[in-house]
Amino acid sequence: MKLLLDQGLPRSAADGLRRAGHDAVHTGEIGLARSSDSDIIEHARRDGRVIVTLDADFHTQIALEDVASPSVIRIREEGLRADALVQLLVEVMRSCGEDLAKGAFVPATRDQARVRGLPIGRR
Repeated sequence: MKLLLDQGLPRSAADGLRRAGHDAVHTGEIGLARSSDSDIIEHARRDGRVIVTLDADFHTQIALEDVASPSVIRIREEGLRADALVQLLVEVMRSCGEDLAKGAFVPATRDQARVRGLPIGRR
């Protein structure tokens, strides 16, 4: 699974995910640090990446577009250090990977992850 970590998340988490064998990039590594949510969504869609963010705006925009991609993992805990974020994302990919591959919103904390299929109005 290919991940795109949004600007509010630690850049070092992308390094940790790559060391763990996952395909992950951070918006700051690929020139998207100051990009709009729309541009980040389009990049993720084009590159087949799941957006990982703290920002609820991605959920809203994708729901309003009534599309099935890209999937979004919304981290619902502020201030996670990179190693805790990596551990959380590995668990979310393990438990929700099939749904994310089909198109899903997954709000996640260290205690739980919920899945809502995309597009919102059709599942």
